[in-house]
Amino acid sequence: MNDRVKNVYNELAHHYEHHVDQKSLYNTHYERPAMTALFPPSLEGKAVFDAGCAAGWYTKELALRGAVVTASDLSPEMVAAAKRRVGDAAAIHQLDLEEPLPFENSSFDLIVSSLVLHYISDWQNVFKEFHRVLKPGGGLLFSVHHPFMDLKLSPGEDYFLHELLLDEWKTDRGTFTVPFYRRPLTDIMNDTLTYFAIDEIKEPQPVPDFQKRDPARYEKLMTNPHFLIVKAKKSKGTSHAQNNPV
Repeated sequence: MNDRVKNVYNELAHHYEHHVDQKSLYNTHYERPAMTALFPPSLEGKAVFDAGCAAGWYTKELALRGAVVTASDLSPEMVAAAKRRVGDAAAIHQLDLEEPLPFENSSFDLIVSSLVLHYISDWQNVFKEFHRVLKPGGGLLFSVHHPFMDLKLSPGEDYFLHELLLDEWKTDRGTFTVPFYRRPLTDIMNDTLTYFAIDEIKEPQPVPDFQKRDPARYEKLMTNPHFLIVKAKKSKGTSHAQNNPV
């Protein structure tokens, strides 16, 4: 699965670098405003890990807000695109989030992961590592596909399945088949709660300017959730997490 995701995002890197920031309303007028609204009031001097940075939009945004940013992506082409975007403003690595992270315990104040985790089948090891590298009381902010939205792609339409699905994305460079995992809300919440305390759940709605640009999709998003955002923090008393050094 990792190779499939890496390969398709290598192909999509040009699209992300040159078109997503201007043309993808689902990013610019829907997910990103909702995510940034949940950022801490000040990021000045905070160590932040952008886990799954794609072409580096969040990496740059976090750095502009004063954070000391480390970012990673599975795709080497995305890493190259992110480096072109941010220059020396962040340290960017090619990493597989399903593998142990090359960071010391308690390295980060905050982890931000935008629309990444639905490409990973088993969240336990990922969250275990996130917990390890976060400082006590550190924050985790992530967005994923909403399980309700993805149900229409499920062959059996069984909401409670944890299943691999395929979606077709039409871009300026053709149509791409993108694999990802759908899981019920129960799994999303329980996997998170194994290592973190949840502060807030958000089912975002589009910002008003979305309506001017695409009225039909705006009306759909106002009544049908597309993404889900979870804001959580590292619990001091989490018994499941291991704090062994790398």
